[in-house]
Amino acid sequence: MFDLDRWREIFQSINKNRLRTVMSGFTIAFAILLFTLLFGVANGLGNFFKSAFANQTQNKMFIRVWKTTKPYKGLQTGRRIQLKNNDYNYIVEEYEDDIQYKSGRINNNLLIKYKNKASNYYVRAVHSDYQFLEKSRINEGRYLNERDLKQQSKVIVIGRLLKKDLFGEKPALGKRVNVNGSSFLIIGIFSNEGGDNEERIAYIPLSTSQMIFGNNDNINEMYLGYNPNLSTDAAIAFGKRVERDMRKKLNIHPEDQSALSVRNMAEANKIVVMITFALYLIIAFIGSGTLIAGIIGISNIMIFVIKERTKEFGIRKALGAKPSSIVGMVVQESVLITTLSGYLGLSIGTYTLSLIGNNLEEKYFIKDPSVSPGIVIGATIILILSGLIAGYIPAKKAARIKPIEALRAD
Repeated sequence: MFDLDRWREIFQSINKNRLRTVMSGFTIAFAILLFTLLFGVANGLGNFFKSAFANQTQNKMFIRVWKTTKPYKGLQTGRRIQLKNNDYNYIVEEYEDDIQYKSGRINNNLLIKYKNKASNYYVRAVHSDYQFLEKSRINEGRYLNERDLKQQSKVIVIGRLLKKDLFGEKPALGKRVNVNGSSFLIIGIFSNEGGDNEERIAYIPLSTSQMIFGNNDNINEMYLGYNPNLSTDAAIAFGKRVERDMRKKLNIHPEDQSALSVRNMAEANKIVVMITFALYLIIAFIGSGTLIAGIIGISNIMIFVIKERTKEFGIRKALGAKPSSIVGMVVQESVLITTLSGYLGLSIGTYTLSLIGNNLEEKYFIKDPSVSPGIVIGATIILILSGLIAGYIPAKKAARIKPIEALRAD
């Protein structure tokens, strides 16, 4: 039940002992502030790692080739390795159960023209699954499909910003653009989480590119999305198995990293998870130390306060105050100071993180630093409970002292 007289006494006590109140509040506020900033920075680092792979699926791996740097089976160094359709088909057939998505890729820098507007853009020739490997989201129309590949159709899917460059605000779907002298029908417009560069790219069927721009069956790179049901270690083992088999097929030395490389996101994910876990352990350790320091600080202050107010408690008891009334008043005061100070520290910490924003991303790889309200509220509750205990124990002890003894206390 709300007791107005008790609250008046509490505020009178706070007003009378301003320095002690400020010291108590500062201890709590600083602990919560530091705790908020530490976890905010940790989350910012985690957000940076996530954004680095925003436009890629987490179960992705890709195969790239170049020139050999080591002799192998009588073959000289400097031999140019070239992936072809039969290499792609071999991978797809050999590892069908372990692959969710698959696509070859040919990279071109081609002139795309519409009426009097023209510029060079990256045009990627891919298979239909590539949409899922790069997280492209179709805004209008559709993506490439298997029929486009089989019929070597002259169709193109353009990025949102590429469409804006050539068409402005006018509709582009169903229009034709000139790609290095060949007419292509726009069948889709996509957006991508990877940023502006990814939205100034166009996609055409890989078979069409081989027919028109290469007159061959060459592939620059191969992209795979391994089965998401594979564990991280199983996915890493799968990538190594693919690399080993491709080296055998292409007659590449087992240690020639220049001639063939297989980059597996499972390995990167494992490293990121380990780094993030270690980071949170460090932050949790430091944050816990901060909270413990705050708890010790408020406890010491409350012990000092109770000792200082022993005579006051003796007078209250002599005038008929019950021990429970004395204990309740001290506990309420302790909880009030702890709660207000904790909220102040949380507010300053949250505001500081919002003020920092992305200013630390370029130099310190901290993106959108923020902290989960649940974590900080939990920490604040711990400090409030600590303040309650810190006030309750010495107050109960002081309330048991006989009035005559309390009045004699120094």
